[in-house]
Parts: sequence; C-alpha cells; structure tokens
Amino acid sequence: MGVAKLSALRSKDPGTQVGCCIATSDNRIASLGYNGLPRGCSDDDFPWNREGTPLETKYLYVVHSELNAILNFAGTSLKGCKIYVTLFPCNECAKAIIQSGISEVVYGEDKYEKTDAVIASKKMFTAAGVTFRQYISSKKRIEVDL
Repeated sequence: MGVAKLSALRSKDPGTQVGCCIATSDNRIASLGYNGLPRGCSDDDFPWNREGTPLETKYLYVVHSELNAILNFAGTSLKGCKIYVTLFPCNECAKAIIQSGISEVVYGEDKYEKTDAVIASKKMFTAAGVTFRQYISSKKRIEVDL
C-alpha cells in the first residue's frame, strides 16, 4: 500500500490523488498507476474541475489509477495478482480488474461506499470471485524527502 500511496503523488489532480500497485502472488511489483490524463494529453490543456458541464470537468478525460496500472502492465498475464489501491475502485475499473484476472483488491479508503458505482463494483467482485478487503495500517511511517 505504501507503493500505491507513493504512486498517487504523481497525479496532478488537485482534488483526488489516487494510486495503485499491482503485485504478483509472491509480492513482486507487476505494475503501477495513478489517476491522470492519457499519454500525449497535457495536464495544462485539460480541466481538473469537479463541477461544470461535462466537457469542463475532469471526468471525461482522466484515466483512473487501476486502469492505468492494467494498461501499463508489460507482462503476459495479471491472473492471480493482487491490486493495492488507495481508493475503492469504481464500477468501470472493477470491470477491468475482473477481466484482467486480478484476484484480490486491497483498498485504503472507501469514501464513496454509498454510491451506485461502488455498490456495483462490490456486487461484480463478489459475483466474479474477486476478494476485497480494506488495508489495515500497521502505523508504520515512511518519510521520503524529494
């Protein structure tokens, strides 16, 4: 989860920085991701607003951390991997997680647990046999000066 939190710091989103780390069954890092714009799209040319018309907000443009990590994976299969993500996945990311073969989701926060998107995610994970659990912090502190 520490690597996922560090990945989140790469996000330029001023409102919500989300990061994730996909790990193999023997805990090797397979891929990383954070929420941001697609390659070739400048952070300065697209909106980061949460409110306004759809084209004036970030929602139509930003790729979520989970999808970025899945798309960034350079190997052959994510089957049986575990994904650590700082925020519980939305329904669209849940579909990608399931389709990629990831078998477990370990999440940090679940602040949108009452939304339809997260309720749908949990329903799909359960149906597909993908386990999910909240990360319980061991209260360790890592400080990195950059």
